[in-house]
Amino acid sequence: MPKSLAPVSLAEIQAAQRRLAGLALRTPVVPCESGNPGGEVFLKLENLQSIGSFKVRPVANAVLAKPAASLAKGLYTLSSGNSALALAWMARRLGVAAAAVVAEGAPEAKLARLRALGARIVQVPFAQWWRSVESCGHAGESGVYVDAVRDPFALAGDATVGIEIIEQLPQLDAIFVSVGGGALACGIACAVRALGLGVPVIACELEGAQPLSAALRAGRVVETRSNPGFVSGVGFHALLSEMWPLCRELLSVSLQVSLAEVAAAIKLLAEQNKVIAEGAGAIPVAAALWGRHPFKRVCAVVSGGNLGNGMLSTILAGGVPP
Repeated sequence: MPKSLAPVSLAEIQAAQRRLAGLALRTPVVPCESGNPGGEVFLKLENLQSIGSFKVRPVANAVLAKPAASLAKGLYTLSSGNSALALAWMARRLGVAAAAVVAEGAPEAKLARLRALGARIVQVPFAQWWRSVESCGHAGESGVYVDAVRDPFALAGDATVGIEIIEQLPQLDAIFVSVGGGALACGIACAVRALGLGVPVIACELEGAQPLSAALRAGRVVETRSNPGFVSGVGFHALLSEMWPLCRELLSVSLQVSLAEVAAAIKLLAEQNKVIAEGAGAIPVAAALWGRHPFKRVCAVVSGGNLGNGMLSTILAGGVPP
């Protein structure tokens, strides 16, 4: 794995599009019905992918770029949920074994889907899981490790989202994306740059969990206190060092929203748009609708929709899950 990632080129993104043909859906961009009298907000519905998340794009592209003979050993990843789902889905298509090393406390809704896809689940304490993430592998696993964040092929897979947004919505002021590892936002920004456009990609974080904002303020990766609440897959205590140079280059602005605003966005999406979004997928919608920004015509990436029924019930009743 490289020490730091470089922006991917248009040729690399187009190669990813060819690999992903028949695997990743070309998801729609639709208007967000919100009753908001301000600017226009559009939704890129990656929650409609077969695994309920954009992660099929980076994972499938990274897997298919590897030597075919090596895949027979099986695949594994370190993931809090959606990357593991994508890996298990790909492994089943390829007829090989899949394992997911997850941090304790991973959402049960995602773990249940992993089991249904036939993946072997290894749960470890968060500190141990994070050390394995940093070292790009987990002791005791013999399969091929797939990194959905720091692999250049994964980044090119993420970038295909950006190509589709620009094709579907050419007149656009900004693209809003939540930040977990940072690869989706950076990938979309790579696509915008590769097309020679000046559309800014706005990173979106939680008020209580904002490692990118902290790094941008400090000019380097710093550890922060993290309280992502009911939202999974974002708001880790620090960015990965390999991602920082690319984030610094491509993501100069971060907007923050509260957990209450994320819950309100999930409720609005479900009731007014008939769209189910998980917390990470609703963060950019909340930022686009209620954040302080100057943009009039924006696209918010609904990155995933794997939300447990209990959480959804609480939110639809007007609450905020613990």
